[in-house]
Amino acid sequence: MQLKRFALLAAGIASIAQVRAAGQAMDEVFAHHQQQWITKPEFTSPLVDHLPTSTTVPSPRDVLGDDIGAPRVLHYYADILKYYRALAEKSPRVKIISTGKTEEGRETVIVLISSEENIGNADANRQNLAKLADPRAISDAQAHEIIALTKPMYVVLGGLHSSETGPPEMLMELAYRLAVEDSPVINGIRTNVIVAINPATDPDGRDRYTDWYYRNKIDDTDDLAPVHNAPYWGKYIFHDNNRDINYTGLSPRNLLGFYLDWHPPIMHDLHESHPFLYTFSGQAPQNAMLDPILYGEMPWFANFEVAQLTKYGLPGVWTHNFVDMWSPGYVAFMSSNHNGLVRMYETFGSGGATTMLRHVKPVPGATDNLHPNDESTREWYRPLPAYDVVEWSMRDNTNYMETALLTGLQQTSMFPQAVLENFYKKSRDAVTTGQTRAPYAFIIPGGRPDMTRAAILINLLRLQGIEIGAATGTIKIKEGSYPPGSFVVKLDQPYGPLAKTLLSKQVFPDTKLKTYDDAAWSMGMMSHVEVVESADKAALDIPVASVGKADPQGTIDAPSAPAYAVLDYGSINLATLRNRLQGVPIQIAEQSFTSNNRTIPAGSFIVDGGAYKKLKAAVIPLGLTAIALPDKPSSTHMHAAATPRVAIYSTWGSTQNVGWVRYAFDQSETPYQLIFKEQVRSGKLRAKYDLIIVPSQGRSAKEVVYDIPVYGQPLPYTKTARYRYLGDYGASPDIRGGMGLAGLEELRKFVSEGGTLITLGESSAVPAEFGLTPDIEVSKPSTAFYAPGPIVSANVLKPASPIFYGYTDHAVSVRWASTALLFVPLRDKQNVLMEFPGGEKNVLSGFMNGAEEIKDRPAIVLSPIDSGQVLMFATNPIYRWQNFGEFRMLYNAIFNYKNLRISLDKPVAPVDTGGAKEIHTDQSTP
Repeated sequence: MQLKRFALLAAGIASIAQVRAAGQAMDEVFAHHQQQWITKPEFTSPLVDHLPTSTTVPSPRDVLGDDIGAPRVLHYYADILKYYRALAEKSPRVKIISTGKTEEGRETVIVLISSEENIGNADANRQNLAKLADPRAISDAQAHEIIALTKPMYVVLGGLHSSETGPPEMLMELAYRLAVEDSPVINGIRTNVIVAINPATDPDGRDRYTDWYYRNKIDDTDDLAPVHNAPYWGKYIFHDNNRDINYTGLSPRNLLGFYLDWHPPIMHDLHESHPFLYTFSGQAPQNAMLDPILYGEMPWFANFEVAQLTKYGLPGVWTHNFVDMWSPGYVAFMSSNHNGLVRMYETFGSGGATTMLRHVKPVPGATDNLHPNDESTREWYRPLPAYDVVEWSMRDNTNYMETALLTGLQQTSMFPQAVLENFYKKSRDAVTTGQTRAPYAFIIPGGRPDMTRAAILINLLRLQGIEIGAATGTIKIKEGSYPPGSFVVKLDQPYGPLAKTLLSKQVFPDTKLKTYDDAAWSMGMMSHVEVVESADKAALDIPVASVGKADPQGTIDAPSAPAYAVLDYGSINLATLRNRLQGVPIQIAEQSFTSNNRTIPAGSFIVDGGAYKKLKAAVIPLGLTAIALPDKPSSTHMHAAATPRVAIYSTWGSTQNVGWVRYAFDQSETPYQLIFKEQVRSGKLRAKYDLIIVPSQGRSAKEVVYDIPVYGQPLPYTKTARYRYLGDYGASPDIRGGMGLAGLEELRKFVSEGGTLITLGESSAVPAEFGLTPDIEVSKPSTAFYAPGPIVSANVLKPASPIFYGYTDHAVSVRWASTALLFVPLRDKQNVLMEFPGGEKNVLSGFMNGAEEIKDRPAIVLSPIDSGQVLMFATNPIYRWQNFGEFRMLYNAIFNYKNLRISLDKPVAPVDTGGAKEIHTDQSTP
């Protein structure tokens, strides 16, 4: 055994001259294309400058008609799957696993490639990896026996971001090479590793972007004046599919299901942006909840790749000084979140397959320069830097990425037992830490008036494999007493570190550092659900029943009452109820009152008893509470729940945050029309809509108004017989240019004629900067201000406002969402519904440099204008699929839009500016 391992190690570190298979026939056409398509002779390597021929197994050219890297050639998803299926049909070393469907019905798959023996034993290997992933049932000795019989699985993701077109192309060639080549390096990989390929992590986006490339970008040859990106990739969330911390998208959710079934120790995400190839090494700030072993593994792999590729003569290969390990929300982090190893590349890409002039050294005055930092310099982490300017081809991209990936696989094949031992040890450490170090558990108290938000939180944790129990009796720990049915997340489990990551307050390690994405995501604060962190070791002994899914059922009193009150305890599902009761008259209580010794909170729905059957059918599955009223309440302090005609405005160049609002509205069954510049410019908005929502979008008010600059050729986004995947979710003959001043004038008319305009986050700068709300000013914070999505406290100034139905506290947690600071003059101060107290003590999770700059700045402003109104959220009440606790503010605005002014003439409520003490209003529930 020792001699065999030595032989494999020797093969793994074979010299450059030994990487080809001895005596295996090579494809001369491929070799010719390789030389023809690369732009510099050094942009290839001995791992990829050849391709074996096979008489039985088809190459990509055999099936698709082209070698990979052909200029101006991209493949649609169906063709990509066609190739993998042809490969699997002819090679016993290849197996395809179906994992589900996308939003648009495309199949998602994982392609396994290894030796014929390993593929035949794939299921037994899967079971062994599951034992290593949860070591509670095995001893160390048994673990080492399992490791000796097990192959590490290395999962590779391509095409998560659809404009990063190279990975899905390269992976087809890699699959063929792994299946047929007989070189020492490839044989070592096949013998010791099971490679798993996710061909295109966003299949819907792959097809839409490929259409966009062929229609609009195929002649794009200079990165100083690039053609704009496609307005959509997938159905909703565009680039944020790599920030989808709660796995909203079906494709990453399918991938997560595969991960939790197969437990691969390594997951590698292939991206494109920086020159020429960056390999992720896990720089600071780092999530300290994760095992320290991880932070040794990441540079171990990255440094080997930098050394090997530099040895092959490839310039511009580097690591460090780019992506950090703070946020847990990237898709491939499902591996590091579950005690595996996360890997990532950024390879230079050109947004298609056209050879393009690329500028690495920043060009002064280039507005579209993708790399403001100079990445052509020599640094300790970039010993052989990229060139200042280069022509870059798809084949250059393929060679770099494939060489690096083969090198990472080579390292895995040389040290398979080390990879598996680390995986096992990290899983074992997770259990041990939960047993010996506080916190020991999180308690999510049961018995609260609204358990629907807690259910959302619980089910998102369960989705990621975190074990949760429901207490079978009363919980008594030093933090307090909690009723039976309370949820208990014990941390002596393999995924205890992930539970701590998601549920704890984020304490940033060094505010002089910056982070690539959000600084905070604490799920309890984001969803307004009480989460108790327990340092009492007795929490590990709480008797619980295992929870598969939290599904709170609603209650309703017996029929025959004159009316029913659906109690408003803050559930997001109240919005869904309103939409399911279309055609049923509903009154909304403006103040709390009592009936039969029950408190009916403000915001509760009052429904006529004649609608009992329809009401019951909605209330029960939505987890709401409906009580019988002996008499129909007086209408003095009530108003009708509205069903407005809603439009959501989207720019063409920034559809992503709009997509999150669309997704939330679709989940709550809220009807809306999606409108663009074309519909706004056409006018007569008030005749069509009662309410227009402008979600947060663009980087400035100017971008919202003027959108994509008008230069170059028209950019059509319409469906045709040739371009079947364009024209979804809106269509335009030319997406350039925004609504402009003409569109703003139509929005002004809409408001003056009685319409309600609602702006969210960054878009709330538009009414102030362009005079729709002439008395409101907007300014930017200082250059020292830095707030990458912390969770902060905001004070409710008008608790009687319908915006705050369902909210019972003066101080609420919200996610910081804007670089625009609103200012309202003192004479209009009554129009400020919520404001930020500011200061570091009111930063609840994450961090905000310059927190004093937001002191007393408006968070929500209602500006009456003629018979209409503009409601401005400096917050973003629907941010991704995360801040559920804020969703109701926007939903409340919708079905109370006619009555938003009822609190403006009332005095400002006293607030606690300390940020720690909760002050309850008369809306408090028992």
